[in-house]
Amino acid sequence: MTVSGGKGAGLTFDIIRMDSGTPRFGPDNLMGHSSMAVYSMTGYATGQSGGSAEAGTPDQIREAQPSVGVEIRSVNSRFLDLSFKLPDDLRGAEPALREILTAKLKRGKVEVRAWIEGRTDAGPRAPSALELQKLVGLQDNVRAWLPTAAPLSVAEVLQLSSRNHIDVGDLHKPLMKLATKALDNLLSARAREGQRLTEMLLDRLGQLRQLAHDAQPLIPQLVAQQRQRFLDRWNDALSASAGAATGHSVAPEMAHDRALTEATAFAIRIDVAEELTRLDSHLIEIERLLNKGAEVGKRLDFLIQELHREANTLGSKSSNLELTRISVDMKVLIEQMREQVQNIE
Repeated sequence: MTVSGGKGAGLTFDIIRMDSGTPRFGPDNLMGHSSMAVYSMTGYATGQSGGSAEAGTPDQIREAQPSVGVEIRSVNSRFLDLSFKLPDDLRGAEPALREILTAKLKRGKVEVRAWIEGRTDAGPRAPSALELQKLVGLQDNVRAWLPTAAPLSVAEVLQLSSRNHIDVGDLHKPLMKLATKALDNLLSARAREGQRLTEMLLDRLGQLRQLAHDAQPLIPQLVAQQRQRFLDRWNDALSASAGAATGHSVAPEMAHDRALTEATAFAIRIDVAEELTRLDSHLIEIERLLNKGAEVGKRLDFLIQELHREANTLGSKSSNLELTRISVDMKVLIEQMREQVQNIE
């Protein structure tokens, strides 16, 4: 339907009709398969080494080697937020840990925890003669100043000799190696979770396309119904006023033209073809980003907001029960997508 006069002159109302007769809202012109993974910001990885003793090391020394453990947790966040819980002996490794994390992670609240454990499962280690001599010398120096101090017991000698043997400075290198491996495992976990999120989002995109396709044939019918309803009411008003008029009256042709102009303007206000076109554009862009992968979380979040805006406008303009139902279903799906997009890096 084309308007011939008035403010709506030159406007066409069947703009959503496709010449080919095929639905507009179909999965076409895809951007190919994903070249990069979509990463979730949620993940967990842990690892623990068994000490740094090499083959051929005596058993009593190997048993005293400490083990280092690393745990990495990550949840969603607007930016990259790193926190470290390290023992004092490993605090010097924090800058190196921060460097490897920032090189591979872009967003998320990440917590790194490390710990040191001495290997005492095989029992106490027998101290060497040099260690015993050192302990005796220290004890003599203390008792020279404190004559009443109690002598060392056997348990205290074994404990002190085992503690002195552990050199935590040697743990920085295995700590970095273990942290790198744990980070790779974290990225794998985030990639697997990201794949599940991608599949869910693509499923919701398909459902939104189907709803948009269902709404498409309702638009011309809705516009025509509202236009005809307005004309009927206008004619009824003219008939009633003509019967009661006593003075100068408006020519029927002019009244009809004025009614047609007003009906056209009203139909333009309730036409949602533009909203469906923009919604279709957003769906195509979301699918392109999911196929592209990499850091797409913030862009997806913005597009989800735009989808919600179009669905709200569709519902506010709707004067048809079926179109209202479609708008509500769209908003439910978009809200489900929004919750999941919050977890994408």
